[in-house]
Amino acid sequence: MVVYSKHIILENQEFDGFLEMEHGIIKAMHKEFKGKYEDFSDFIILPGFIDIHIHGWATGSFWFEKSEAALKEMCRTLPYGGVTSYLATSGADTIPEIKRCIKAADDAYEADYPGAEMLGVHLEGPFINPLYRGMQREECCILPSLKAMEDIYNSFRNKELCRYMTIAVEQEGAREVLEFCKEQGIQTSVGHSGATFSQIKEIKDAGVGGFTHTFSGMRGFHHREPGVAGAALYFDDMMCEFAKQTGMTVSHEAFDIAYRIKGSERIIMTTDCSGLAQTQTEFDHYVRKMKFVKDGDRVRIAHYDGREEWMDPKDYQAVRDIELSYIGSIRNMARHTSVDWFDIMRMTSLNPARYIHSDDRKGSIAPGKDADLTVVDSDLNLVSVFCRGKEIRESDEMCCK
Repeated sequence: MVVYSKHIILENQEFDGFLEMEHGIIKAMHKEFKGKYEDFSDFIILPGFIDIHIHGWATGSFWFEKSEAALKEMCRTLPYGGVTSYLATSGADTIPEIKRCIKAADDAYEADYPGAEMLGVHLEGPFINPLYRGMQREECCILPSLKAMEDIYNSFRNKELCRYMTIAVEQEGAREVLEFCKEQGIQTSVGHSGATFSQIKEIKDAGVGGFTHTFSGMRGFHHREPGVAGAALYFDDMMCEFAKQTGMTVSHEAFDIAYRIKGSERIIMTTDCSGLAQTQTEFDHYVRKMKFVKDGDRVRIAHYDGREEWMDPKDYQAVRDIELSYIGSIRNMARHTSVDWFDIMRMTSLNPARYIHSDDRKGSIAPGKDADLTVVDSDLNLVSVFCRGKEIRESDEMCCK
């Protein structure tokens, strides 16, 4: 298959030409081409978006459901938000529950479902500080333990799936866990943490590469104690991961300050979506002032102001707007921060691919890389997505109804 655009965003240039894909791989790039091609003339072709922090989306939730079926749904529907690959993200659950997540990830990985590719698992916990737990379960926030980490790691049939861990680095036992992760090639980030600036400075050498959902779930900035937030802004060699940019969890002004300091080279955009409609019990979303309650075959949304509504959790069209999609987050961010196409390419694809060591085949448009493409118009409206060479549009969802 061949596609044409005047705006193909490569790592270091904007290419006007033809992109040839074969067997899911980018085969070649041509200035001229004779033959059939799909014409995206005035649209922008970006490398596919990579979401390294996502618990669930719409009709599937890895965190809530802990099932292979949930991951199959995420693979199917994430392209509708521009995402071509992702890390299935767990939470601060009990060790047996985390192992259920790991088994589901192993099963889905071996099944190799079409759509967005699951690249591995992001373990957001259980080694996080309960004082900064956010929406995580307090009773499941435990002290870092090398024995527990080895147990978790050895639960993976496919060890390469254990790619990323969020950890409160100030807690006793953290260094041993971090050094183990470094040896195994597992990327680690500071998150749900009350660390001081000096604690982060002292432990950076253990392989800590950045910060999870920057500014959220961490010790804030004070002029005499910069804390985790200050360290995130200060250290040039550490990445800032941001959750979806709604303006609620992190104000647009706060994000813009981080962008001015870090630049697009050191920011990773994620969604941190949960697939809220898939809760198996009751989930209190205190930021949005609503509770999501499992109610038989439906989900009941109880608003703090007394309003209630019911939805079918497996109806994609009904639940797709409960959380902001990846493309919606990027569009929202671009309305409030001055970015160009290269900035967007770095924050959505190149940086996350490099961070989780997947840039050998993901993160940029080049011959030999996976044919993962996200096609948008000049206003960042999604036009089409290619996942390993297969074109996917949200209209496909409606055609199947």
